[in-house]
Amino acid sequence: MRILTQNIDGLHQRAGSTPRKVLELHGSMREVVCTGCHLRSPTAATLERVAAGEEDPRCTTCGGILKLAVVLFGEHLDPATVAQAEKIAQACQLILAVGSSLRVEPAASLCAVAVNTGARLVIINRDPTPYDDLAVAVVREPIGTALPRITAALAEARTANRPAASR
Repeated sequence: MRILTQNIDGLHQRAGSTPRKVLELHGSMREVVCTGCHLRSPTAATLERVAAGEEDPRCTTCGGILKLAVVLFGEHLDPATVAQAEKIAQACQLILAVGSSLRVEPAASLCAVAVNTGARLVIINRDPTPYDDLAVAVVREPIGTALPRITAALAEARTANRPAASR
């Protein structure tokens, strides 16, 4: 299982997902990147410098401007990250689009990439999306109510399908 996310907050990792299984399409606010030499470092270290009185910390290697390592509006996603996401989508059997309007490209088109290579698409979102017609199932409710209900049903089905000796 892989997680392709537009979140930048590390939520999936904090929830227990293995970091190597999470691909953050829009970057991570847990790191800063130098706009000059592209060196990455932990955000916490830069914030410590600010707390110590440094107004605008610069890259310690080249003196360039540091910014959160996230994709801002008007910036393009990292081509290597997009290529990795497309490979993951092409290899999957099931893709769940959870809580997304599926209007932000190129992330949204990963649904079509997966479906075009034989995957089944399930969309869980309160509102309609442009990819609803490609989905084998659409759950039209807020994820805050849908996900607990779905995970409980899956857990119940898993328990019911276990041999009696292992229950």
